[in-house]
Amino acid sequence: QILRRAGTFHSIVQPTYLSFQSFPVLLANEKLSVPITCKIRVFPEIDKTVKYAQMLEKAGCQLLTVHGRTKEQKGPLAGVASWEHIQAVRKAVSIPVFANGNIQCLGDVEECIRKTGVHGVMSAEGNLHNPALFEGRNPLVWEMAEEYLEIVQKYPCPLSYVRAHLFKLWHHTLQVYQQLREELAKVKTLEGIVDVNRELKLRCQEEIANQKEGEKPKEGLPFFHWICQPYIRPGPKERCKENGASGTEKGVRGKRALEEEEDGNSELLSKNKQKKKLRNPNKSFDPSLKPKYAKCDQCGNPKGNKCVFNMCRGCCKKRAFKETADCPGKWCWPYKSLSKCLASQSSQRVIQNPEIRRRGDVDVGETAVLKEAADS
Repeated sequence: QILRRAGTFHSIVQPTYLSFQSFPVLLANEKLSVPITCKIRVFPEIDKTVKYAQMLEKAGCQLLTVHGRTKEQKGPLAGVASWEHIQAVRKAVSIPVFANGNIQCLGDVEECIRKTGVHGVMSAEGNLHNPALFEGRNPLVWEMAEEYLEIVQKYPCPLSYVRAHLFKLWHHTLQVYQQLREELAKVKTLEGIVDVNRELKLRCQEEIANQKEGEKPKEGLPFFHWICQPYIRPGPKERCKENGASGTEKGVRGKRALEEEEDGNSELLSKNKQKKKLRNPNKSFDPSLKPKYAKCDQCGNPKGNKCVFNMCRGCCKKRAFKETADCPGKWCWPYKSLSKCLASQSSQRVIQNPEIRRRGDVDVGETAVLKEAADS
């Protein structure tokens, strides 16, 4: 998950499309005795996704899981997974295909298999919020949490893993009891996490005891918050509305506005900035005090202070190569025009090689290298 968020995960499962023959699946299939399985995300084009899946099959993949979202569909931009892409891949390959995406309950599993014809279904977010998803039931949250904590006590793991799983299980309840959410985030021991879990259970049981007959779930949930259920991630527009004026109503905490967070008030600063403030009391987060950098006319990155073209280092280098324009602010040869680079390199070769000096020839190989650099 960390690799996926950083964007490096897809350099493994989704390499450059036309350079597939060097893909590690081919080598792994030759060297390993165990079956090779792969999981991919789709391209926007169905045809391209199908060809990519067929390449994996030829390389030796023996089971393929297709996530029906593109690599850009993450976080609030996740949107709906495309089962059409998965169906097209299933028809185009002969190996078993699993589907991933839009699985929130057992009914979604059955519908996905019926529409796409896949051999199996994988679930990530839905299964984290309701571990009993594939059993077709919605148990009480504390039942799943207590069962999970028993497993952790038997098979220890890093505390951050435990906290992350409980944040998923108790997601809807923690929106109601914000104080316990803070305690769960701060606790440093497994015993402390068990205590927070117990307190959440007591709060829910007390709420159930005081529940009025005929009362319906709040916040548009299909079940009460103490029952395992899927979390529907809001889109960008919905998230902006939640973070507005109504974001703090009914005890639900909205995100701080940027100007409120960075005005220097320690009560409104994020926890990370408060830690920096403790290390350096004189540090200020006032945006008006931040240095202003002039931007490159081409790409928007900070421009070089001495660049006469108002460009960053990369854009200035490209312009110097492709155009007959020098940048006096940069003395090194990559920022000189192509013609001057060629002349400089030729003169150096003549000085170093007496034969070339006598004949007056120019090193063709050196010229070709510089031309390739200019073209790139």
